[in-house]
Amino acid sequence: EVQLVESGGGLVQTGGSLRLSCAASGFPFDDYAIGWFRQAPGKEREGVSCISSSLRDTYYADSVTGRFTISSDNAKNTVYLQMNSLKPEDTAVYYCAASRAPDTLAMVAATQGCGAMEYWGKGTLVTVSS
Repeated sequence: EVQLVESGGGLVQTGGSLRLSCAASGFPFDDYAIGWFRQAPGKEREGVSCISSSLRDTYYADSVTGRFTISSDNAKNTVYLQMNSLKPEDTAVYYCAASRAPDTLAMVAATQGCGAMEYWGKGTLVTVSS
């Protein structure tokens, strides 16, 4: 059974930091691109950051570049999202997702975005107070 389990969300003040974790199981982790997405109330879901299966390529949305860092520990089948200098507009449910679709892998490699994902976690809520 494929599982993506997010953790690390919570309430933080403006300027604070959080580290989200995504623990994956049930699929060959090393072959998949992993991404973090978020959805704020009343807004569409957006790709925040993704990392390729080779770990050589990463993508960041303009809104988080310089503040967020994605990393992967393939030995633990876990991807992290370190979020610094948080702003109220970062408030959202954050989802972890995975895909090995060729178009997705190519898109992440070209840093054009996160592409379409095959598997999704249930999300973790991040709230940034002003």
